[in-house]
Amino acid sequence: RGGARGGAALTLANYLGWARAEAAASATAKAAIFINLGGGPTHLDTFDLKPDAPAEFRGEFKPIATNVPGIQISEHLPKLAACADRYAILRGVSHTLAAHELGSSYVHTGNRPIASLQFPAFGSVVARELPGQAELPPYVSVPNRRHGAGYLGVRYAAFGTNATPKAGQPFTVRGVALDGTLTVAQVDRRHALLRDLDSTFAEMADDSQLVEGLDSFSQQARTIITSRKSREAFDVSREDPKFAAPFGITEIGQSCLLATRLVESGVRFVTVQLGGWDTHAENFTKLKEKLLPTLDEGLAALLVGLGQKGLLDSTAVLVTGEFGRTPKINVRGGRDHYPRAMFMLLAGGGIKGGQVVGASDEKGAGPKAEGIKPDDVAATLYRCLGIDHRKEYNTSTGRPVMIVRDGEPIPQLFG
Repeated sequence: RGGARGGAALTLANYLGWARAEAAASATAKAAIFINLGGGPTHLDTFDLKPDAPAEFRGEFKPIATNVPGIQISEHLPKLAACADRYAILRGVSHTLAAHELGSSYVHTGNRPIASLQFPAFGSVVARELPGQAELPPYVSVPNRRHGAGYLGVRYAAFGTNATPKAGQPFTVRGVALDGTLTVAQVDRRHALLRDLDSTFAEMADDSQLVEGLDSFSQQARTIITSRKSREAFDVSREDPKFAAPFGITEIGQSCLLATRLVESGVRFVTVQLGGWDTHAENFTKLKEKLLPTLDEGLAALLVGLGQKGLLDSTAVLVTGEFGRTPKINVRGGRDHYPRAMFMLLAGGGIKGGQVVGASDEKGAGPKAEGIKPDDVAATLYRCLGIDHRKEYNTSTGRPVMIVRDGEPIPQLFG
């Protein structure tokens, strides 16, 4: 019996080791960019149109052909139609959480929210698993972080820029750029003072995850502030004007330009926030006049730009909101919260572009067959990065939790 127990333990240990080695061997991406469409974009008017559905479902927009035969998307996304071979469209993604915060938590972590535990955002897991250069934060959110590091602790939280760049202007990020009144020597003196103060209270907080995280931030903040590389990485005005031009002058375009620059410099994970998709009223006007043109310009420039810099194969890109919107148009000309059907986009990092995976039914009311879960998309993203989504972490109370509890990579996405 002792031999059997020993053999079983060895087998389990071997299995876990093999699983982790397999995940690392499958890595094609070194970094990832997450475009968060806050508010919940409609699937029926963007990437999953239903031109044959009744008028109260299909809406005002017409589908157009893309550069991939057989794939059509909204007429208000012509630039993304021209580069559809670079990304995969997921249709029939489905869950049941119709509240913004809950749905957003689900798609940002790959875990259905529970009251007893806060799961870490993708970028926090990447920051822990794939530490980057000391001169740069491993996880940046533009302009602010939507979800925290959860049970991993504050040391793995996102670095928020608190602003978005403006075209042609130096981008000053609070906490990275010196304000003109401080010198590097003064920063060093202040750091020494903080270090002395920290040591005074160290014995009182040996087990404090928060204090540990803040101490880590203090150390890295000094490295970042005194580094020319970090200041230049955030400064989009240093980019070649010819390369920057397709990104346009909108916040999303400039944020995508910044994300490209940060990944090129060595940042592991960048989240770009683009809100405004909660179109309960005037859905078609808002989409046509602002939301779709800016997304079309910024996202197309991101995908093409990453390719031009030779970074698309090593950078995974995920685009999603927290849910879709109701198939039937409401009396205010809008669409309401609807998690039963939505779209997501995946590109780069080993993802096979130019394809549609999954489908919704004839009215876009739900998956046509088996739906795709946010958990599966999360597992897919981690596979791109060589992170075993089945790996377990221990919470501060010693509770073991898998990175993604219920999901597997989507095989069709890998060529």
